[in-house]
Amino acid sequence: MNTEKRFSAVARTRTAVALVVAGCLALVGLAVTGQAATPERLEFVQVGHWVYNDAAQSAFHVDGSTNRVDARADVPGANGSQVAQGDGSGYVVERNRITEFDKATLSVAESVPPPAPETPFVLEIAGGPYLVYRNAGQIVRLGDPAATVPAGGPLSRPVATTEGTVWTHRVDNGSVCELPKGAAVMACPAQLPPGHGGGLTLVGDRPVVLDTTGDSLHRVGPDGLGDGLPLGIKLSPSAQVANSAVGDRLAIADPERNQLHLIDISGLDQDRPSAKPISVELSKGSRFNGPLSSSNVVAMVDETRGEVLTYDAAGKLKSTTKVPGHGTAPRLAKGEDNRIYVDSSDGSHVLVVNGDDGTVVDVDVDKAANSQTAGAPSAEPEPSGDQPAPPQQQQAPPNTQKAPPPVAKATPPGAPRKVSASSGDGSIKVSWSPAAENGARITGYRVTWTGGSTRVGGSSRGTTISGLRNGTPYVLTVVAENSAGIGPGVSAKAVVPGPANRPAGAPVVTANATAAGNVSVSWTQPDLRGGTLVHYLVSVTGKGQRTVSGTSADFTGVTGTATVTVRAVTKFGSGSTLTGATGSRKVTVPVVSGPPTITITQVRGKDSTLFVSVKADGKGAPATCTAEFFSENKPKACSGATTLTITEVVWVGAITITATIKTSAGTATDTWRGVPTVNGGALVWLGPLALVGLRRRKEKEIL
Repeated sequence: MNTEKRFSAVARTRTAVALVVAGCLALVGLAVTGQAATPERLEFVQVGHWVYNDAAQSAFHVDGSTNRVDARADVPGANGSQVAQGDGSGYVVERNRITEFDKATLSVAESVPPPAPETPFVLEIAGGPYLVYRNAGQIVRLGDPAATVPAGGPLSRPVATTEGTVWTHRVDNGSVCELPKGAAVMACPAQLPPGHGGGLTLVGDRPVVLDTTGDSLHRVGPDGLGDGLPLGIKLSPSAQVANSAVGDRLAIADPERNQLHLIDISGLDQDRPSAKPISVELSKGSRFNGPLSSSNVVAMVDETRGEVLTYDAAGKLKSTTKVPGHGTAPRLAKGEDNRIYVDSSDGSHVLVVNGDDGTVVDVDVDKAANSQTAGAPSAEPEPSGDQPAPPQQQQAPPNTQKAPPPVAKATPPGAPRKVSASSGDGSIKVSWSPAAENGARITGYRVTWTGGSTRVGGSSRGTTISGLRNGTPYVLTVVAENSAGIGPGVSAKAVVPGPANRPAGAPVVTANATAAGNVSVSWTQPDLRGGTLVHYLVSVTGKGQRTVSGTSADFTGVTGTATVTVRAVTKFGSGSTLTGATGSRKVTVPVVSGPPTITITQVRGKDSTLFVSVKADGKGAPATCTAEFFSENKPKACSGATTLTITEVVWVGAITITATIKTSAGTATDTWRGVPTVNGGALVWLGPLALVGLRRRKEKEIL
């Protein structure tokens, strides 16, 4: 059974009823609070957040407006499962299974396998929810109609507009692609330059690309990327951009440099200067998840300290709250109700971040699980006037509920997250975030590379591999182990050990110019000093600088004497780029001084071939020359002393040779008559073809 199969007809019928009931209740609630306008069409906004509680093996709904648990669905799932919600259904998402449950009856409907055994990124939007399997490059739509859409390659963190379009960025080729609501095929209207990294965000509910290599922001339009807005800061390749802007500021986290930046983005759409970036110092040595934005708040999780941090648009810290629970790192999720939800890894607690003021409330899910049966509210509802009674199915007596499902067996762990490597002198440092336990404690991590492997404890988050060869690229792969087996491996980008931060040497440059102003440049790869080549910077006087990935380039429109320069740009691990020493070469564009000239200096013969030596002068322009004796040879490029050949001929006595030179400035000829020199002296060469040649010569002279 695949994810494109429709869920059961019974579940669909229940969903339709639940949607109508939920829509009516939502409209009544808005009317009571005075916040509703007459809608053009019925829209369903997901209020609250679902979380999977490992201890209770159940999904619980947290109402963000009351900060209470108000529903429970007993659904089988592995520890660390996520929960995604659509209009009428919820989905418990495991690495090897997706289980649907009805949000109205809180009963299990059906299970399907995922397209890849990895933890997906969840988007709860119109037409969804969507599960984005970033490593596998697959997007699963759980809404109606269900579909699995291939993205073609690995993806960075996706974003989605309010009307339901999913935007993705291919990390392998830089493509920026969109999947409209209800569509089954992606379109890719834009692309980052080759070799550039980046990420996606929304500004004014429209997609924007962060170019972390070019340190700029670009609107995405039907014709590609718009003009870049400079950030005014230098980012590391691992910088992460928030899902959306907070007012006129966009949050960008750069954990490698321990900074959170808030960029003024008004310059994207307005013709006025941008304000200076606001930079906030982050705790050194910590791992971070985020940033994630609401209307007025930016939230980040310090995974090392187990804290959620909230900031306003000016970079002011609003709150620092400890995340209870144990296990792997907490998860961040953006709700459609303008709140940010932070789940503890075991689902025991949910921190609700107010999207307006950044305050944080801890909701104890474990406490609610101990006092609540499936479908029942966590406590007696507070009086609220004429509020409608809860749906009848949630008031069923406990003995009508089905028995809780058995706890799932432990499975091999998930893949380590955020695997990265950096080079040292004869060494590589590799680090990672913990893998999902999947029901059994992580007992160790194994790191492998070509020529070796090592194992560290389950609580380790990195190690240093020593004794490696400088200048040799290595790919390090990390896998997690538990009592159920070994999980999938994740590899860091190739790293070349070597003395840190040594720029490359100077390339050896060759340059040639023609009178037409064309300059051809080539160079050799210099000593990279242990770094990885990113590209070359090539410039010619008066023609600016060009980024080139190969070892040659051509320029046009060059005049006079110009200087060609070439520099190699390298990188060590995930660090910043380094520009190497400059290789240069001067080149002079020839100037045409007049029509060409040619002089025959000697004619030699051997066998049936004549060798015509000429002195050719193109007067600064490229020239071609030919020689004629009854028939012409093929044109040949000529300059200075040049030898032209005429093949398959015979002659007797004195003969006449004509040489011709051609350039863009004109044509010139020279005629030679005499006996060709053979082996240092004159020799009469006689044969049948000579008689024919003489006869044709006489006929030509008569004419």
